[in-house]
Amino acid sequence: MTLAPYQQQLQTKIDRVNTQFSQFSPPELDVYASQEHNFRMRAEFRIWREQDDMFYAMFERSTEDQSKVVVRIDQFPIADQSINTLMPILLAALKKDPVLNQRLFEVHFLCSLKGEMLVSLIYHRKLEADWESAAQELATTLGFKLVGRSRKQKFVFSDEFILEELQVLNRTYLYKQFENSFTQPNARVAEKMLSWACQAAGDNNQDLLELYCGNGNFTLPLSQHFNRVLATELAKSSVYAAQWNIEQNKIDNIQIARLSAEDFTQAYHGERQFRRLQEAEIDIQSYNFDTVFVDPPRAGIDDETLKLLQLFPRIIYISCNPDTLYENLKCLTQTHRITKFALFDQFPYTHHVECGVLLEKI
Repeated sequence: MTLAPYQQQLQTKIDRVNTQFSQFSPPELDVYASQEHNFRMRAEFRIWREQDDMFYAMFERSTEDQSKVVVRIDQFPIADQSINTLMPILLAALKKDPVLNQRLFEVHFLCSLKGEMLVSLIYHRKLEADWESAAQELATTLGFKLVGRSRKQKFVFSDEFILEELQVLNRTYLYKQFENSFTQPNARVAEKMLSWACQAAGDNNQDLLELYCGNGNFTLPLSQHFNRVLATELAKSSVYAAQWNIEQNKIDNIQIARLSAEDFTQAYHGERQFRRLQEAEIDIQSYNFDTVFVDPPRAGIDDETLKLLQLFPRIIYISCNPDTLYENLKCLTQTHRITKFALFDQFPYTHHVECGVLLEKI
């Protein structure tokens, strides 16, 4: 499969986004390009066997009948150089040891700009004591963190997370990123996205509400631009990671509420009392919000939460799905106008693109 040159595929995305959102009369689109190679901080491969050979593989659809076609992967130019360096070394070690390669199904790599590497080995068999000792030796010899997983089994050698450092404007932030959970795949574009959000926020003596905060990816740098931040997140593992990230970065003006966006809407309007808020000593009424930040899942924002957003003077919206952003803007532009508009090429050589909008009350 021949890929279009990087600039050509980026221009196609720019044209598509400009056309799709033209009815909202946004300002000129700010474009944040990616590196052309070695930009991806994680990679997941199947392990494929043919006769006496074993190799990394991915799948693509046949142009003829849409069936899956196995593609052998010896190098992966879009992945970080550290992943490309480790791939053949790890494969050679796995091939040599039948205990490690028996019914090995997938290999996942996760790395960071800080220089840490975590490898996950996924099996379709029960992992016994001989595997555990071989895996420990593998991780020690090759110098990476290792997680082994099979059905109802999980072994962790060293840690099940890596540490990442992201430079945002004039400060570096430290993040804990867990194996088998969401992380930004393109760290350099993530830095640009975080910086754009902070510049959109400006310096503000009011408070920020953030919905869907995840591990605090945006929360940490945005907190430097507001008096206080109240961030909501439902997933326990994400709340734990966010709390760790807040403490490690010595930030003291953030509270995390373990609520869904829908639950928060009810709490904000005083329609329901939530014990979780009382236990965390969170008094929503004490906040003086003038900005709300959202980075929702691909499905976008539900109707009730959209109504909540419309109450705030400013909305910063990061979207991983332009189609649901477009639908949400039909509602939000009834009360707000777009004053900043950005495209972030998080996923080069795919049709996926991230967008950012700053909306201010009309």
